[in-house]
Amino acid sequence: MSPFLIDSIGYAALVINLYSMSTKGEYKLRLISLIANTGYILYGVLISATPIIVGCTIAVFLHSYHIRRLRINKNSND
Repeated sequence: MSPFLIDSIGYAALVINLYSMSTKGEYKLRLISLIANTGYILYGVLISATPIIVGCTIAVFLHSYHIRRLRINKNSND
């Protein structure tokens, strides 16, 4: 894979992550951050950066947990 394409994946994840910080609402922020962290994991794999892979994998699990919690709370309030 070309270095340009690999860097593009990293920059795309960065842009998505920055966009997530401008959103309103915890659910939307966490969902977009989860997508960004998935992109960072792919980027980390492509550049063989274990700290990025580990950190973003933890973030994906945390965001997934909180998204599930938010859905359960929403359903119990309906």
